[in-house]
Amino acid sequence: RFPGFVLPCLGVHPVQEVSPEEQRSVTLKDLDAAWPLIELYKDKLVGIGEVGLDFTPRFASTDEQKEGQRQVLIKQIELARRLDLPLNVHSRSAGRPTINLLKEQGATKVLLHAFDGKLSVAMEGVKAGYFFSIPPSIIRSEQKQKLVKLLPLENICLETDSPALGPEKQVRNEPKNIYIAAEYIAKIKGIPVEEVIEVTTQNALKVFPKLRNFLRI
Repeated sequence: RFPGFVLPCLGVHPVQEVSPEEQRSVTLKDLDAAWPLIELYKDKLVGIGEVGLDFTPRFASTDEQKEGQRQVLIKQIELARRLDLPLNVHSRSAGRPTINLLKEQGATKVLLHAFDGKLSVAMEGVKAGYFFSIPPSIIRSEQKQKLVKLLPLENICLETDSPALGPEKQVRNEPKNIYIAAEYIAKIKGIPVEEVIEVTTQNALKVFPKLRNFLRI
């Protein structure tokens, strides 16, 4: 419906929905099912994602489940390398294992979305050249505020994660709220919001170079 404006990533998320009421940890069978779709649309993709690890106990309480998630992520890191595409990465309750695995596997073009791990672990990601996207929920998240204070602006991107992670809890988030994230980052950094918008846009183009084919910047 919005060619050249809404641009796709495809990937297999670490948490799979069985029904609206039931979710489970991903398996390699899920990846096998998605593989043909990714191959079919590979030339239209700007990234592989949302992929990653989610060690929230209700999804991954056993070593077997966690290892299954790792194997699925490893194969998608290899896929992203083969297709020369960046990774959009989920790491809920698994900040250190995710960044360690990305580094071990030699992933270079990485966007960590809504990172909820320790600040020291985030800085390991910065050293590896990874980027971190910040949602509008920063206005109500002390962890995200501390993260932004520590991260160099050169490693920050903007996101909304709509319909989740909005400025108000349990209120549907919308793409327009991306400006709220930019404003709050500017406030924390003590810089003009225009600078945040400019630098984060350039960062997004570094992570997703294929965007240059669609955007007039």
